[in-house]
Amino acid sequence: MVWLVMGVSLAVMLLAGFPIGVALGLTGFLILELFVGGALQLGITAGWNAFNSFTLSAVPAFIVLGEVLLASGLGARIYSGVSPLFRRVPGGLMHTNVAVGTLFGAVSGTSLATAAAVGSVAYPQLIKRGYPAKSVVGILAASGTLGIIIPPSLILIIYGATMDVSIGKLFLAGLIPGFLLAAMFMGLVAVRARLSPGWLPDDREAVSLAVILRSLVDLWPLAILMFAVLGTIYMGIATPTEAASLGVVAAIALGFTVGELTMKGLLHALIAAVRGFGAIALIFLGASILSQAISILGLPAQLAQTMGAMAIGKYELLLGIVLLYLVLGCLFDGISIMLMTLPLTFPLMMNVGFDPVWYGIVVTVLIEIGMITPPVGINLFVLVSLTKGAVNITEAAWEAIPYWLLMLVAIALFTLFPGIVTGLPNLFY
Repeated sequence: MVWLVMGVSLAVMLLAGFPIGVALGLTGFLILELFVGGALQLGITAGWNAFNSFTLSAVPAFIVLGEVLLASGLGARIYSGVSPLFRRVPGGLMHTNVAVGTLFGAVSGTSLATAAAVGSVAYPQLIKRGYPAKSVVGILAASGTLGIIIPPSLILIIYGATMDVSIGKLFLAGLIPGFLLAAMFMGLVAVRARLSPGWLPDDREAVSLAVILRSLVDLWPLAILMFAVLGTIYMGIATPTEAASLGVVAAIALGFTVGELTMKGLLHALIAAVRGFGAIALIFLGASILSQAISILGLPAQLAQTMGAMAIGKYELLLGIVLLYLVLGCLFDGISIMLMTLPLTFPLMMNVGFDPVWYGIVVTVLIEIGMITPPVGINLFVLVSLTKGAVNITEAAWEAIPYWLLMLVAIALFTLFPGIVTGLPNLFY
């Protein structure tokens, strides 16, 4: 009966156009009212405890960091510094998009900021050089997703805070998978460029070692940001929350000194960050209330018992969860999916013996897939808007499919060789 009430309540409210956070919270209160003797105070307490988390306060700080980086124009400096490295490689500047997406993701923590910052710099340059607009949008959308797996990652922070998993371990676990995905994207571009000579313009240039070294020196602001955010965490100097704050201070200082940040730009960045966190906070509040109701009734344990009675194997369960996330990725944004599903899927996966850190990386990659899956794929919409009508959402989605498939291949690799994910955390913890 509880499952029926929860399903009908969510379906009705979402179809009626309720915000996801409101639908989750009201459903939680309804369950508490009907099945827990009207203990609505428990839902209120759950919401209060959620926002009292010191670890979770890193989320707004990383959102501010991403917005400041976007407003400061540092993306252009990073792009110009990396470009000479790939002038001789088949695929040319398409590889630069992946490399810059990786580097930018290593300081921004968000996919949207990465896609917008890199796309606003890269798209005009590549179009001027004769690169196909559809292909440029596809690779930029895929590269932007790297911002949520390569630490610091907003998704990993929320996952760690809500599921009580070490964020330090999650950050280490995201390094190899993130760089592996970047290498897979680059490999795909190189192979396609070899097999289809007319796909991209031949703009390869002979670049001297001196030019490459000078361009890499220009990346020093990025090195400062990476140390402020990641270096302080790995050296044990700062917690993720403190590191996020240090990153904001460093980004503002660099934005005013070597970037294009102005007081007006900083104000707009802060306003955008408040709006962004407001949307996330509403979802998080609603999910906390529903999660409390679900936990009190022991629904995860009941579901685990049911799955055990059906003799469903751990890998069959994993396949079912992957399919669930792929379907939900067509309908909801990543944070909404994660907060809606984790109260049920996390206990199930732990019950059959999966590692919590490993599962966090798999969930993050599944959310990455949703970022380039229409009709909600936010990265596609952001980049399509930059083309000013030259590329439509359908064309962008088709171009993103090969990268979408590579992410599924990566999940298969993580399943076959879990050490790809857990090797670094196990080495340092």
